[in-house]
Amino acid sequence: MNLDFAFFITSVMFGVGLAMDAFSVSLVAGLNEPGMKKRKISLVAGTFAFFQALMPMLGWVCVHTILEYFSAVQKFIPIIAFLLLIYIGVKMIIESRRPKDEDSCPLIKLTFDVLLLQAIATSIDALSVGFKIVEYNFVEALVSAIIIALVTFVICFAGVILGKKTGTLLSGKANILGGAILIVIGVQILLDSII
Repeated sequence: MNLDFAFFITSVMFGVGLAMDAFSVSLVAGLNEPGMKKRKISLVAGTFAFFQALMPMLGWVCVHTILEYFSAVQKFIPIIAFLLLIYIGVKMIIESRRPKDEDSCPLIKLTFDVLLLQAIATSIDALSVGFKIVEYNFVEALVSAIIIALVTFVICFAGVILGKKTGTLLSGKANILGGAILIVIGVQILLDSII
């Protein structure tokens, strides 16, 4: 087992790189719900962190067990992430354009099923990290995944807080901005896979 300084730095860098999409979506969550309580912020950040750790481990397991089956599916991963993010982004924009009665909340609340879709969509590209850590043994891969999760949690927690502060300034336009951000992330994931 080789858990040296370079290992930790590499894992932190994986965490930062993988968390950028999740940070953007966390920012959107804060934009959409400026009154979000710390418990829900922790749930949002924790959900993203969980999936950012789970996907590299799944990738690692696939490399060590069913690589020939997984390689056929790998090319579809960016398309799946793209479709999920486009769906959520368009839905947010459509919901924001619907007329609201005076008693309704002007912003769409983040439900757990939407949060799960966002977490899966933003972390699905992390499966490829399993290919990069193929030389790690199980314990090293698990420690790396835990570091990625911790980094993601901190970044996403900060993203929600930042989004909350910005969300009160943007008021009713937050859903449009949030939906547009998700669509841009989806397109970016698709373009990165093509280029």
